[in-house]
Formats: sequence, structure tokens, C-alpha cells
Amino acid sequence: MRRPRSDYVIQTVVNALRLLEAFQEDEILGVTELAGRLELHKNNVFRLLATLVERGYVEQCDDDRYRLGAGCVELGRAFARSRSLAGQARPILEELCAATGETVHIGVRSDFEVVHLDGEQPDQLVVTRLRTGARLPAHCTALGKVALAYHSPAQLEAIDREHLAKGGLIAETPETITDREKFIEHLRGVAAQGWAIDLEECEPGLCCVAAPVHDSQGHVIAGLSLSAPTFRASETVLVDRVAGQVVEAADRLSRRLGWSG
Repeated sequence: MRRPRSDYVIQTVVNALRLLEAFQEDEILGVTELAGRLELHKNNVFRLLATLVERGYVEQCDDDRYRLGAGCVELGRAFARSRSLAGQARPILEELCAATGETVHIGVRSDFEVVHLDGEQPDQLVVTRLRTGARLPAHCTALGKVALAYHSPAQLEAIDREHLAKGGLIAETPETITDREKFIEHLRGVAAQGWAIDLEECEPGLCCVAAPVHDSQGHVIAGLSLSAPTFRASETVLVDRVAGQVVEAADRLSRRLGWSG
């Protein structure tokens, strides 16, 4: 006989979730307030808060009270993507993979990395591997460049200040762009032409091309990419033949998401 799900519930996890839910009513709460609402001892509340702060789901204010952290925003975005972006992208990934015979991915930027949400791999002997769920540096991947290139000047300045100026352009291969000014100029070129390429900048023997995916308001929310081994995808092949296919697929996905550009 199957045990009820309630038998598997971990009370500490329940209390942590109840603590997060308490912020639905008030933006900022203190330990005493939370202890009262949750009917828990202050020590228990403090330990829950310390754990959630460590994971980024709660942050401490200047007055020693607490509010929700950026981790909650990321979870919300992930939920929204899973219900719309990834689902809408799936048939387009399959079609692009079938048309080109190469591996394709949909990905989004998270800080100075790109997260691969989903992908499709062709049925042939030599292919590039699927990276679904993987995180890679944004500066040396076509997906990452697309995600970075369409920010406003103020946002690019912030990225420059927080990452580029602090040595964020780490050389993954001898082809990685590590010069700060050259990289910024490279991003301007990506925004102007509408797609990005990665010529063995992230991994030797691997080249990629990516195009932006827009939401209904025209914001770039993701990138669609194709990756292939260099013996099949030289720079000439990527620029003259593949880039247009990837851009067309990304535009179709954007229209599915409500973009009219």
C-alpha cells in the first residue's frame, strides 16, 4: 500500500517555504515578526534566514531586517521560461536541427554566464554534445555574446564595470577575446549584424553561431544557437550559409512569443 505524500514531508523545508511566503504580505520583516507569524522560536527563524541568505533567496537590510533576494527572481524567471520559452522553442529546435544536421540550443544569460535551457542533437556520427542545463562563460560563446550585445549603454557600462574591468575575460582557448576594448567593439558588431559567432573561443574544434530571441516587447530574452565541429563549419560556412538559418529560426521563435519586429 502506497504511503501518503505527507509521510515524506520534511518540516524544516516546509518552514523555510512558509518563511518565504510571509514576504507576500510585507516586503521587509524582522526575526521577531517572522517568529510570531510562523509560531517558531527565534533561534529557528534565525537559522532558516541564515541558510536562505547564503543561497541568495533572502537578503539582510541595513536595519537588520530581511527581504526577498535575487534568487527568488531567478526562480520566477525560470518558471516563466519553462512554461513559455522552452516550450515554444522545442519545435523550432527540432526543425533547425533537422534542416542543418547540427546541434542546436536555446539559452539565456545569468550574470556573466549563459545557461543552456534545451537543445536538439542530430543523428549522425560526429556531432557536438548537448549542453542542456550547462553553464558556460558568456564572453566566449555565441549565445553569451548575443545575450550581452543588446543591452542599453547604461547596462553595458555596468557589465564593463562589474565583469570586464575586473578581469572577467578569461581565456578559455587561445582564440578567446580577452582585450576589454576589443570585446566591447565586438559586441557592437554583434548588435549591428544581428548574430554572433564563436570561432573556437570556448572550446577547441568547436564553432557556433547564435541569434537573439525577442519577447513581445522587443527585449532580447534568449539566444538560439547552432554549434558544429570546425571541419564542417568554417567561418565562411557560418557567415555565408548558417547564420541566416539561425536568424530565421530565432525570428520565428520571437514571433511565437509575440514579437512583431
